[in-house]
Amino acid sequence: MTGMAGPPTLRFAVEDASAAECAAVPTVRFALRIENAGDAPVQCVALNTQIRIATTRRTYDPETRRRLTEVFGAGEDWTRALGSLLWVRTATQVAAFDHVTVAHLDVACTYDFEVAVAKYFHALRDGEVPLEFQFSGTVFYLDDGDLLRAARIPWDAEATYRMPVRVWHEVMERHFPRAAWLRLDRDVFDLLYAYRVRHTLGTWERTVTALLAAAGEPVREAARRGSGGDGD
Repeated sequence: MTGMAGPPTLRFAVEDASAAECAAVPTVRFALRIENAGDAPVQCVALNTQIRIATTRRTYDPETRRRLTEVFGAGEDWTRALGSLLWVRTATQVAAFDHVTVAHLDVACTYDFEVAVAKYFHALRDGEVPLEFQFSGTVFYLDDGDLLRAARIPWDAEATYRMPVRVWHEVMERHFPRAAWLRLDRDVFDLLYAYRVRHTLGTWERTVTALLAAAGEPVREAARRGSGGDGD
């Protein structure tokens, strides 16, 4: 009897994370293992993935908690605010396979410090980031009569992965070596630029360092030296 083959049953596991090679923007590449526990071969998968950071599943030393104050607050606020952070929603096309395949799940990363996730990653210096992956989408397969069928992937399809913190730092260092980005209001930028010109400061590093020193903030010698370029 034709047309009776059931849809594939997919199981997901994240096996690895690394900095994507030759990416135009900072990108973490996850190796996603997909197993088909059903009988019908998979023709393709239109996969939607939501990745969340399970912030309560790791510990934080006092210095890290201080750096995360802007994200989670301090004292009692820390306990109340600490929770799951949405990192990204992404869509991936997975090619045909019979039983097992490994797909690349590419996640672009931002260095915009207006985004809570960027602040979170930047504040961590070591250890792992506990991630939760939730999958949905559509799997296409052939039934017994070689007719193309489609079935939904339920949202209860999940996986977890503890990504080494160094992966995010490696990604950012690859694209922005020894640098970070700060977005300013245009009027504030114009004032800062005028200050730089007025004081003949050759780089943005020297400009900001001069302001910090004038405010009595401790400045490391490396920061005092600034970069060798013009910083623009």
